Amino acid sequence: MDPKLGRMTLKEWVAIESDSVQPVPRFRQELFRMMAVAADTLQRLGARVTSVDMGSQQLPDGQSLPIPPVILAELGNDPTKGTVCFYGHLDVQPADQGDGWLTDPYVLTEVDGKLYGRGATDNKGPVLAWINAVSAFRALEQDLPVNIKFIIEGMEEAGSVALEELVEKEKNRFFSGVDYIVISDNLWISQRKPAITYGTRGNSYFTVEVKCRDQDFHSGTFGGILHEPMADLVALLGSLVDSSGHILVPGIYDEVAPLTEEEINTYKAIHLDLEEYRNSSRVEKFLFDTKEEILMHLWRYPSLSIHGIEGAFDEPGAKTVIPGQVIGKFSIRLVPHMNVSVVEKQVTRHLEDVFSKRNSSNKMVVSMTLGLHPWIANVNDTQYLAAKRAIRTVFGTEPDMIRDGSTIPIAKMFQEIVHKSVVLIPLGAVDDGEHSQNEKINRWNYIEGTKLFAAFFLEMAQLH
Repeated sequence: MDPKLGRMTLKEWVAIESDSVQPVPRFRQELFRMMAVAADTLQRLGARVTSVDMGSQQLPDGQSLPIPPVILAELGNDPTKGTVCFYGHLDVQPADQGDGWLTDPYVLTEVDGKLYGRGATDNKGPVLAWINAVSAFRALEQDLPVNIKFIIEGMEEAGSVALEELVEKEKNRFFSGVDYIVISDNLWISQRKPAITYGTRGNSYFTVEVKCRDQDFHSGTFGGILHEPMADLVALLGSLVDSSGHILVPGIYDEVAPLTEEEINTYKAIHLDLEEYRNSSRVEKFLFDTKEEILMHLWRYPSLSIHGIEGAFDEPGAKTVIPGQVIGKFSIRLVPHMNVSVVEKQVTRHLEDVFSKRNSSNKMVVSMTLGLHPWIANVNDTQYLAAKRAIRTVFGTEPDMIRDGSTIPIAKMFQEIVHKSVVLIPLGAVDDGEHSQNEKINRWNYIEGTKLFAAFFLEMAQLH
């Protein structure tokens, strides 16, 4: 593969502002354009492509927006070969140069071997690396070692709207011949050592609304005679987690899987330079001092993060306002064997208890807006072996066997609906900054990642 060719396409793909998070028509048009470009790319490869109409999405404010199509594509249907299905997404998180990007987020910019741009690592780069690996066999006029299928969506960052229904519907059609499912939508745990991921945390996202009235108040006129919604909310949010990261919701740790000796040894084997990790994260001190504790609290223990407050005054300057209504947002990363609906009950009960003790006349409403289960796989499955061998071939090293602290709901969904082995083969380095300002993928990772996927096809063919 000519790396310039791959980069040109990545540049074109990054230039499309396929933001699925902000529900506005302009971004939806960009998403439709992105999916059309991808479908065209796959057709030019010789794939049989179906763009599935996903209907429309009703938003809380009453407006309706079209959902971008999901691409189902297939290359090869040789019954003697294994069939590998690749999942990827082409939507991105919001990005604005004014938010602290050093370059325009939608112009792929190379600096010191790093390719900066929104979607470069999450997830346009990895999707293109897989396509480039396939096209390498095409360019060499070689038969593909395995049959390949693609499922590519444009709503992952917004919770994969309507995707589960589609997978359910296609499980005995599109997925019937699939042997293995590969996802490349996360990162290594180091800057230079590749990894294979066999588990992810789930996520329960909550809002807690405290309301006195629709309008704000003047603090000179009303300060001192009200139960202020902001004071209630700050107390509620402050009751959720302590300064050592321990979640204070009663019963929350009851279902967490017990720690085994074997599991502790897997953490010991992982290469993680804590100093480098801390420096690249630009953090002065973590909550824990050892590699094993850090990894366990990222992967196998739940965490609670407070994300923001809607309705609060957050502009520069001094405005003496008492917000009449505020909404706090927080989420809990779930681990095996925590249950989403149990967590929802525990959190709601806890906040109701805290609120009742304040004797406030305000109204409080707790809602769980997202509930995604954790996922864990069997590392002895064929494709884990193939991925290990491919990494040895391309990188000359054993991979780190890792879990991911974030949530990739699609992994759990495929495992439960399609009943096929799922592997996560990340391409990006730990400092790629997905979802953050200055997201990037290293040129080296992008090119070596493409080789890795090609080697993986060959290893899968041998092991199948």
